[in-house]
Amino acid sequence: MEIIQNSILNPPSDERIIKIENYSHVKFPTAFIEFIKKSNGGIPVTNKFILSQNECVVERFLCILDNPKESELGDYDISVVLTQLDERLTDNGELIGDELIPFGALFGGDFVCLDYTVSQEPTICIWYHEESEELAPVIEKIADNINEFFEMLSE
Repeated sequence: MEIIQNSILNPPSDERIIKIENYSHVKFPTAFIEFIKKSNGGIPVTNKFILSQNECVVERFLCILDNPKESELGDYDISVVLTQLDERLTDNGELIGDELIPFGALFGGDFVCLDYTVSQEPTICIWYHEESEELAPVIEKIADNINEFFEMLSE
């Protein structure tokens, strides 16, 4: 996978990553942590994949910022997106934590997410913003893991 180098933000601190994991009650896969430290908020050159015979375009990967309020790209911070989408990401109003963790913004307002709905080892899915409602997320599985998703991307 290729990322536009000048679009990559400073890597997040380990403390910030752990804070988001604790807030969401998840453990990020090692491959995701390595990716976010290397390509935090980056814009991919290899940004297209096919799903259900449709081409999907990743506009930008989300980031983990130590101070999202102080950044012009704060709206792309994973914790900010989680807060904005809130109950549209779960069908369980009693859930403590998060089951879907957005990490890629797609053209059209959808998000690529780590999907913890079935297992503590997340699969990768698309969360569809237009179809999703409060406590009724609409998702579609893309890949079994993040590395498989990255391998799907092309120019």
